Formats: sequence, C-alpha cells, structure tokens
Amino acid sequence: MTNKTDEGVRMRDLAVNLEWLFTEAGDDTASRIRAAAEHGLNAVEIWGWRDKEIAAIEDALSSTGVQLLSLIVDPQLQLTDPATHEEYLAGVRDSLAVAQRLRSPNLVVVSGAERPGVPRQEQHDAVVSVLTRAAALLDGSDVTLLLEPLNTRVDHPDAFLSSTLEGLEVVREVGSPHLRLLLDAYHALMMDEDLAAVVGPDIDLVGHVQVADIPGRHEPGTGTVDWAHQFAVLRGLGYAGAFGMEYVPTTETRASLTHVASLTR
Repeated sequence: MTNKTDEGVRMRDLAVNLEWLFTEAGDDTASRIRAAAEHGLNAVEIWGWRDKEIAAIEDALSSTGVQLLSLIVDPQLQLTDPATHEEYLAGVRDSLAVAQRLRSPNLVVVSGAERPGVPRQEQHDAVVSVLTRAAALLDGSDVTLLLEPLNTRVDHPDAFLSSTLEGLEVVREVGSPHLRLLLDAYHALMMDEDLAAVVGPDIDLVGHVQVADIPGRHEPGTGTVDWAHQFAVLRGLGYAGAFGMEYVPTTETRASLTHVASLTR
C-alpha cells in the first residue's frame, strides 16, 4: 500500500505529451486524456491545436478534471524574420482564445529557423520585438508564453535559438510576466549544457520543464542521464512545477511512466 501511494504522489509530478504517449488509447486526443486520467495523471500537453477536435478535448478535460498544461502557438513561424510577425501575432490571438477555452495556462513558442547571412543580433532583436508584442496580447489573461530553445545537433539543425542562456536573455529583455522560459532538458543536455549552471540564477524565469533521455529521446532511464539526480537538482533550485514527459516510449505508456515516476523525488 505504501509503495502504491508513494507512486501516486510521484505520478502527480508528471505531465504527459499526448502526441507520443497514450497512443494505445486511440488516435484522438480526447481518448488519450481519459487514458491519462485513468492512470492517475492530472496534467497533459499537446502540440498544435488546429488539427484537433477542440470540443471533444474540452469535454474530456472537464469530465476527468485533467489540466491541459500547454499547447503550441499555431502557426509556428520564423520569428527571426519581421515579415512573419503580423501573421504570427494573429496566430497568438487565435491560440490564446483556444488556451482560454481549454483553461491551459501556457502557450509554447519557438524562434524558428536562423536566417543565413543576417547578423545574429538583428535576428535576436526581431525575436525580442515580436515576443514583446505577443506578450502584450496576453495582458489581462492568466496565460503565459513559454519560449523553448531547441537543440541543433540532432532534431532542429536550423533553429535560431539553441542556447538556454540566450533564451533567458530574451525573456529578460521582453520583461513581461507573460513570457517565461520552457526548459526542455532533453534539448539543453543535447547541447552539453549543465542545467544547474544555466538556470540556477534564473530559476524564477523558468515556467515549465520538459524531459526525455539521451540518446534517442526515450523515457528517462533508457539513456545516459542520471534523471534522479537531475530531478533533484531542479527541485533543489526551486522548480516546483510538473515535469513534462515529452518522449517516444520504448514500451507501453503506463509501464514507461511507472518507471519514470520511480525516479522523481
């Protein structure tokens, strides 16, 4: 009984990305939400929303009590290029309406591709400019934009923003409570970053943490990272939020999550 109770508490520390997890429940997001709830989870995440049945998702969230922790601003555009900014801001407005309908507190944003031949500072300034405007659109709401750096070594070779430190710099420059950093530990570790070193002084600017093991982007415990240690480090720094499970499972979802839960503290 004690082990089951402890596992349940740990399970509540996790949020699952439904693009990759609980796929056994079916192709629709609503069925995956219900499967997550049955496994004792109370938070889930998705990527884009335009291809999904929002009404069905809303009903599944309401009937299970599960929270949709994040979704992505759709469309994702090249924020380093000012020519995309008006279209992007329209997407922020549309995505905000969906986030509010589904009671999601977070919208994920990425910088998009680097522009060859354009000075890096010019591209950095373009990202700051559009995110300043985007954050202003969220004034009066309880929704936060989460800026996510991506690794350029394997998954996103053309991404402009791959550095956690530069991501934090953007957050500070925008200076809005509606913009925080999404620390995807998988991407950070792929870039050989030390999590404690890069976010320690700025943990209050980290709005969410996602994880996957390396190599392979599978569940923690399948690769080379000591996740019990990394989870403990982040908690020790003051991160109190859920850990987003954004990985490709090597086994059935429930089994993989039960193993991950045993690593959290």
